[in-house]
Parts: sequence; C-alpha cells; structure tokens
Amino acid sequence: MSQRPRLLFLAQTLPYPPDAGVAIRTYHVLRLLASAFDVTALCFYRAKSTRTDAALDRGVEALRRFGQVEAFPIPQEHSSVRLAGDHLRSLLRRRVYTVPAYESAAFRARLDAHLATSHFDLVHLDSLDLSGYLPRVLQAAPVVCVHHNVESQLLRRRAATEAAGWRRRYLLHQAGLMEREERRWCARLALNVVVSEPDRRELSRLVPEGRFTVVPNGVDVESFQPAREGKAEEGMVFVGGTNWFPNRDALTYFSEEILPLLRAAGEEAPVSWVGHATEEERRSFAEQHGIELTGYVDDIRPRVHDAACYVVPLRVGGGTRLKVLDAWAMGKAVVSTSVGCEGLHAVDGENVLLRDTPSGFAEAVRAVLHDGELRRRLRREARRTAEELYSWKMIGERMVAEYQALLGGDGEPRAAAPARDSRVKEAYR
Repeated sequence: MSQRPRLLFLAQTLPYPPDAGVAIRTYHVLRLLASAFDVTALCFYRAKSTRTDAALDRGVEALRRFGQVEAFPIPQEHSSVRLAGDHLRSLLRRRVYTVPAYESAAFRARLDAHLATSHFDLVHLDSLDLSGYLPRVLQAAPVVCVHHNVESQLLRRRAATEAAGWRRRYLLHQAGLMEREERRWCARLALNVVVSEPDRRELSRLVPEGRFTVVPNGVDVESFQPAREGKAEEGMVFVGGTNWFPNRDALTYFSEEILPLLRAAGEEAPVSWVGHATEEERRSFAEQHGIELTGYVDDIRPRVHDAACYVVPLRVGGGTRLKVLDAWAMGKAVVSTSVGCEGLHAVDGENVLLRDTPSGFAEAVRAVLHDGELRRRLRREARRTAEELYSWKMIGERMVAEYQALLGGDGEPRAAAPARDSRVKEAYR
C-alpha cells in the first residue's frame, strides 16, 4: 500500500495512565498498532480514574502521540437516575447490562461522523462491552474484537462467591445475557482476540464458527526490572485495587483464611496491599488484620521491590493477570492460586508456587520468606519467563502481523501469522 492503512480504535476506557490491568494492555496495544496504522481512537473514560478536567486533558494529550484521540464520559457515572435506568433497560430489553451502560449520544454522533467522512481499513473494538455499536461499524470495515476475559464466565465465577441470593441470581442472569451477546457477535467478527488459551477454548466452545487467536498480555521488561542485588526484602505484597471485585475477594480470602494461619505459625512479616482502597477499608484492615492498604500509588515498583514474597490469592478472574507478569519481570518470588496464574506459562516450583488451599498457600509463603535459595530460584526463573515469553516487543510483532493479515483486497481474513518458536507457542496455550 502506498499509504499506511487506517484503523478506527474504539475503547471502553481511556488507557492513560496505564496503571491497571485493562488500561495497561489497551495502552500497549494502541501504541503497537500505531506503529503500523494511522489510528483514530474514540475512548470512554471513567470518572474515578479521570477526576479532573486537567487529568482528562493530560491523558488525551499523552495518547495523541499514537493518533487522533477523543474521550467521552460514561453517562451513568454522572447520574444515579441513569444508573438505575441502565439496569432496568437491561432487564426489559433482555440485553446485557453493558449495552445500555455505554449508550452515549455524543459517542454515537462522533462515530457516525467519522464513518461518514473517512474510510477505515480495519476497526479495533477493545471490548464486547461496546457491542451496541457493532451494527454501525460492521458495515464499514472488518472488525477485530478483544476479549480481556470471557465475560460470561467471569460473571458466573463472581456469582459463585456471592453470599446474597438476590445478587447471585442477578449476576447469573447477566452471565446468561452476556453469553447471548458472545454467541451473537463472535461469529460475525473478522477476528476475536483473546488473552489466553483457556479463554480461546471457552469462547470456541460457545461459538465454534468464530475465528479466535491468542495475543497474551505482556509486560514492559525495560521499565519493570529486578531490584539491585542485595536489596533488603521483607514481608508480602499484593497489587490490585479493591474497586475490582476479584481483588477485593482476594483480600478477604487472604485476610480471613490465609493470614491467620501465618500468624498462628509465628509469622509476623508485614503485608502490603497496593492499589485503590477507601479510607474506611484502609482503617478496617489495618485494625482487624494488620494489613496495610496503601491506596493508589503512582508507581508500584518500590513497594514490590521491598517485599520478599508477591502473593496472588485470587479466586475469581478471567483472562491473564498482568500483576503476575509485572512481578515476574521484577524478578519476584510469587505464590499464587491456580486462578491467579490461569492462562500463563506458570510452572509450579520453577517460576511460581501454586497453591489452592489456605494451608498450602500459607506454607508456600513461609517457605519463600525463609528459604533464600528457593526465593532466588523463583526470582531467576520469573525474570527469564517475562523476558523470553511476555515482552511487549515480542508480542507486538505477532499481534501487528495478525491485524495486517486482515487487509486483503476483499476484506476477508487471511491465515494468522505463525508463532515464532515453540516456546512462544507454548506461552500462547
């Protein structure tokens, strides 16, 4: 092509600053695609992460190095009436809650204006949360949709942990509606991008005729480096805000079922929980469990470097955990549940200790804290795994090739680009 192809990038979040799971991946995907496409991006932004107009402006300006970027509020975040109405419309229409939640006249108007005045060779939809806009964009160009999780599965997993019967029933209802959305659209998309092989298998089971490829989450191995040799380490650390349910459930599980076993065994090492938390949560967990909830921090690396053991006691989740990739890149000894490392090249006893019972988890943490040779071996293999399998540079080359393969003259998908070597293939499984 004499000119670079044009890509329309639609996202459910403004990926700046790239300081949390979805935002980190979306930021790097946008950055990598901008190396091969002329990008026009329309992004929703969340009030909690963009608290002032100045912060919003900084985020949009930072992303404009990658292309034309516009940002739009999520309507329900600014109206309790709209919030209640979105839930009601979901029930009445029998459409998953995310469809009415992301209905925005301003977003729709700008999307229609771009489609009317510009030609796009490809559309990137960063989440099926935006499926309400698919009827518009499917007429314009082939669409690639990213599935950060299998959302129907994630909703069912969350429902299984809910004690309140009404909430559990509502989540299961929404899981059914989301599965209907997945079945409705996945087969009509040029390509569905998932982040792990387990997610690919699950969506392929739901939609056998869909076209799926795995592009795993990655990590910036240059920014996330091991601490200097000989640096003092103490205690345990977890990274993840309590504003996301799986992280809050992990905190509850750790503080109520794992930490008491550690304390009973005489383990007094400190525990830091890094990420968004309310003032009430910070006071409560400090008083009741002796856990320091730091609240939001601009840079997690100093806190992670200070800890001897990185814990991932997740019981609910989907996709793959960017927090584990960050820890591996920083050369940390990780103790995790199987859910916490789902979809990653995690080998128990080599680059992680995997334990799914409170007693097993507590014993593994104590081993890491007190066995220097074990800790050094886990750290060494963690860094190697991050460098060889999960650097964004390596992942980006394959991902961009997948997108470029869709640019046939007839708009039909072509064969996916092959993995570079057997270890990369294994990481994608």
